[in-house]
Amino acid sequence: MSRIIKLRKGLNISLKGSAEKILGKVPMSETYAVKPSDFPGLTPRLCVKQGDEVKAGTPVFFDKNADKIKFVSPVSGVVEAINRGERRKLLEVVIKPDAEQVSEKYEITADLSESREQIIELITKSGNWSFIKQRPYGIIANPNDKPKSIFISGFDTAPLLFDIDFVLSEQQQYFQKGIDVLGKLTDGKVHLGVDVNDFASCLNNIKNAEITLFSGKHPAGNVGVQIHHIDPVNKGDIVWTVDAQHVAMLGRFFSTGVYDAHKIIALCGSKVKRAQYYRIITGAKITAFSDLIDHDGSVRYISGNVLTGTAVNKDGYMGFYANRLSVIPEGDKYEFLGWAAPRLSKFSASKSYFSWLTPNKLYDLDTNLNGGERAFVVSNQYEKVLPMDIYPVYLLKAIFAENIDKMEQLGIYEVIEEDLALCEFVCTSKIQVQAMLRKGIELMIKEMS
Repeated sequence: MSRIIKLRKGLNISLKGSAEKILGKVPMSETYAVKPSDFPGLTPRLCVKQGDEVKAGTPVFFDKNADKIKFVSPVSGVVEAINRGERRKLLEVVIKPDAEQVSEKYEITADLSESREQIIELITKSGNWSFIKQRPYGIIANPNDKPKSIFISGFDTAPLLFDIDFVLSEQQQYFQKGIDVLGKLTDGKVHLGVDVNDFASCLNNIKNAEITLFSGKHPAGNVGVQIHHIDPVNKGDIVWTVDAQHVAMLGRFFSTGVYDAHKIIALCGSKVKRAQYYRIITGAKITAFSDLIDHDGSVRYISGNVLTGTAVNKDGYMGFYANRLSVIPEGDKYEFLGWAAPRLSKFSASKSYFSWLTPNKLYDLDTNLNGGERAFVVSNQYEKVLPMDIYPVYLLKAIFAENIDKMEQLGIYEVIEEDLALCEFVCTSKIQVQAMLRKGIELMIKEMS
């Protein structure tokens, strides 16, 4: 019988515009982009130049510090542009797709008889290694390491829920294959977290993985929270994590021998006309969804969920790890009396508004911060929404002071931005918690290198 872990801390944010369980199609994007900014800690080196022809799975750049790890084109076509920013920083490689798609082909045995080293070589050469991230730090895993365990979260609890079970319902055989592949990369266990309330989940029948059931509010679906309660990361430990859909994509590669960048995302948010699931290719331009979005008024496009996603412009591209495109109103309007008005239409994590009297209400929130940065004080707000045995305020203060020893003692090895996103949401001091945490992680990487 699977172990059940009940989490009592957390916060669910109920927003309008959740995606219906309907799978739709959108036209192929005019262009696709591979962006180094999607991969924290990466120092990219180009493999292509403008005008080059590429196949789906052809490397476009690699990591200077780990040249075995290749980042590949999601489509076959022509490199249309190589966009750079300040000091010639590589921003994105833009590919215009061919009408007929062609992929790189790899020879793979049907029974996974390859050795661990051969499997790692196949994954790194084909571009699939970018699916695998590590804790600590939330960066792409080092193929030379051997993790003590591998974790996959099989459910999502972030606002505008992404139904992983629906997405994987027709890919169960590929998901199982991906689990089998990951099992050959560690001497430890492959852990799969599943929602205790999802009795009919297709993930409950997965073999070769230790299934743990979780009960609780967001961030119960975060893989970092699940690691903390099952196999915590201490100094010197390495744990790998893989997104559930990427596990299926990895299994698809070992079943077909080709890099297949097709994935399913949710188009959601209160500014969406038809909120549902859509099949796209990784790196698609969001203009493919233009007809499905209500452009009345100012709109914020977010590649990812509203707590941790990246704001993109209307001509931007979906992020590599994003599983939803969230579209909500921009918070660019002045509100009379601000927080002092006794409003029922605004969500509050405390009882500042009378909206707490209607717990099942769905809210149409915008991006307004409702105030500016203030003194950073100990208020116990963070601890109420973080189901982990760490002290987030003291950790952030240690980061601000650049105190490496304190950062280690206070749990920086266990968290990345998504784990403290709710702390930023409820923070009355308006501290940019996620940005501060990433600054601390980068400092740790620099000190440890």
